[in-house]
Amino acid sequence: MKKAFLLFAVLIAVVSCSNNNEQVQSLQTRVDSLQNQLNQTYSAGFGEMMTNIQIHHAKLWFAGKNKNWDLAKYEIDELKETFDDIQKYQKARSESEMVPMIIPAIDSVTTTIENENLSQFESSFKYLTNTCNDCHLATGHDYNVIVVPQTMPFTNQKFTPE
Repeated sequence: MKKAFLLFAVLIAVVSCSNNNEQVQSLQTRVDSLQNQLNQTYSAGFGEMMTNIQIHHAKLWFAGKNKNWDLAKYEIDELKETFDDIQKYQKARSESEMVPMIIPAIDSVTTTIENENLSQFESSFKYLTNTCNDCHLATGHDYNVIVVPQTMPFTNQKFTPE
């Protein structure tokens, strides 16, 4: 009887290990599949993020110049979000390390928007623009010079407040 019980216990252990190995292999296959899907997931490139920043920079200017402070607040928040995304999703790029240099300029613009002060806004926006160019210079992209916009970038958006 003891031999039968011992044989039965060994058989259960072997079956359990076999099932456990099958479960481990099944889980590993699923992990590999998910990793492959993750590797194939779209992520915006650095240049696309910079273009996004340039668009919001221009829209911010026209919102502020027209004293549309709600739209200006939205645009400065979009700039902050995109810079955060650069630091989160573009860590491998050395340029991403320079993002913190833009924060004081963004904070300056944010304060002028909160104060709804046009002359301060114009000054802080120029500070922001100059800081963008300082970053481009520091990262070897000095050929990309940003300026205060002269014409509205979008003819299908109203920049004046209601």
